[in-house]
Amino acid sequence: MSNTPKEAVIAFMNSSFSKTSLSFSKFAVLAILGGAFIALGGLLSVIVAGGMSGIGAENPGLIKFIAGATFPVGLIIVALTKTDLFTSDCAAFTIPLWEKKISFITFLKYLFLSYVFNFIGVQFIAYFLSAHLGYFSEEPWQTYLHSLSTAKVNQSWDMIFYKGVGANWLVCLAIFLAFIAKDIVGKVIVIWIPIMMFVTLGYEHSIANMFFIPAAIYSGVSITWSEFIFQNLIPATLGNMVGGGLLVGTAFWYLYLYKAEK
Repeated sequence: MSNTPKEAVIAFMNSSFSKTSLSFSKFAVLAILGGAFIALGGLLSVIVAGGMSGIGAENPGLIKFIAGATFPVGLIIVALTKTDLFTSDCAAFTIPLWEKKISFITFLKYLFLSYVFNFIGVQFIAYFLSAHLGYFSEEPWQTYLHSLSTAKVNQSWDMIFYKGVGANWLVCLAIFLAFIAKDIVGKVIVIWIPIMMFVTLGYEHSIANMFFIPAAIYSGVSITWSEFIFQNLIPATLGNMVGGGLLVGTAFWYLYLYKAEK
């Protein structure tokens, strides 16, 4: 048995209400943990896929798939623990916004707070539990991470934006599908598939990039913080907002909750 799509949309919307009812400190902890869990998924993907340089030289598509197959554990943990993630909030808070159950100021407030506290959680993993431990000081992991991060920064602004749309379309779709599934095994499967897709396809996820590129910076890559922010993070974030808010939040609200006047 599973929930209907309409029930999933309502549950998705209610997840935003559960967050607005929390105290500031509890919401902050949820968002810090959410960012940390995504970063742990990123770390796992670098260690596994980055350690397969010999295979990757002959099979680059396989390495992309391995990275995609391992990264989803972060979002699976986020979904099962009900911690907070900016990118899924882009859809979750859009639904009650269209339903006129929250104000636009509340919408912006929680997206901003989620983004900031996700960043804090991600940096804890990127520095203290990754770069500081020397994970990216050795080969082949340093070359893999530095090459990945350099490629993310050296793209056109519009390309990153559109890749951001694609990434969060799939991320928010994964969370939507998780609300359809009722058991843990079902949730794990339906989250894993879209997240594997977005990573394998090379789309740009702002919170994941808060891990990959800063971790590379901490370990000596020739990328500045301003290059990271202005050449990758901003267009990826804007694309994520469109992908999650429009293609999932707005689309499924319109399909299952919107009642047109006759």
